[in-house]
Amino acid sequence: MGTYKYPEEFRRDAVELVRSSGRPIARGADELGVNHETLRSWVRTAERADRPGAAADKDAEIARLRKQVAELEKEREILRRAAAYFAKRDEVVSRFCFVQDHRNAFGVKRLCQVLGLSRSGFYGWRAGEAARAQRAASDAELTARITAVHEADPANGSPRITAELREQGHRVNHKRVERLMRAAGLQGIHLRRKVRTTVPEPSDQPVPDLLGRDFTATGPNTRYVGDITYLPMEGGRFCYLASVIDLYSRRVVGWSIAEHMRTSLVVDALAAARRERGSLAGAVFHSDHGAQYTSKEFAAACEEAGVARSMGAVGSSADNAAAEAFNATLKRETLQGPGLKRWESTRAARLAVFSWIARYNTKRRHSANGQLSPLVYEQQAASLELAA
Repeated sequence: MGTYKYPEEFRRDAVELVRSSGRPIARGADELGVNHETLRSWVRTAERADRPGAAADKDAEIARLRKQVAELEKEREILRRAAAYFAKRDEVVSRFCFVQDHRNAFGVKRLCQVLGLSRSGFYGWRAGEAARAQRAASDAELTARITAVHEADPANGSPRITAELREQGHRVNHKRVERLMRAAGLQGIHLRRKVRTTVPEPSDQPVPDLLGRDFTATGPNTRYVGDITYLPMEGGRFCYLASVIDLYSRRVVGWSIAEHMRTSLVVDALAAARRERGSLAGAVFHSDHGAQYTSKEFAAACEEAGVARSMGAVGSSADNAAAEAFNATLKRETLQGPGLKRWESTRAARLAVFSWIARYNTKRRHSANGQLSPLVYEQQAASLELAA
């Protein structure tokens, strides 16, 4: 018969009968109709309860368990608040901030234990609070200056903005500018998809490659590159831009826009460069193998201007990379913004390109010039030459 069938009162009386009469447990069990081991366990339990200090031990155990439950409840509350506080960002700094905000409610020691932090680390972080506030204020001020420079010219990325700020007298590191621009959601204008405009044509006049992908020059008016690029307009139409770029300063000294890609387009650009420089005699002009540049008409124009022609390999854009890069920059910076993807007319394209080239030559900083604009770079070179 299982012990679960005996009421508590019956068990107490059975134990009292055995203990008061001095009967052996086996005899008492037989008289009561109880299993010997069951009665023995009742007696042992009663004896333990009667020992000195048993009640105190029981009270102490109850108190310990209650304290443990209270501790677990506090930890549960800490974790509940932390889950809402972190909101999917559980960096160490966030945990330190949580400890700072809840230290009065739970205590620093407990919070650090639950969140797996060291108290010394927390107090060290707290000691640097003033320095962090100062850095945050400095970052906010610099971000405002960066935003102003970027708004003046949205094409500017971190290198040009860094150079502009340094010229204004601010001591800034380009990595800090990159970080603050990233945090503020600022960036330069990205490249757009390129459309091929070079149409090669066999020529009976082979032209050597005089640059060999060396897109530098020791002085102005000595080495030029040029190319044709399309300018998209409404209705799926295009107009075309031909440019002449000085490799010394990256200055655009000649350009021409038309609604066609006939040879006169590149001849007009070369003539504009000749007028700008006064003379191109002795200079090298490098291009791709487009039909306009391999034509007899353009060869005659170069010969008349005293210009030596140069061409890279057929089908290799890398052999005219400086001109290709200029075209890409022009289009991504003039066709900037989500709404503007083409011009409404040739006149609108011409005015936009004219305005951009004027700023490109006089204001826009170029990495090849040590973040100086082409015109300023040439002026500085002229000043140094006169001083020498």
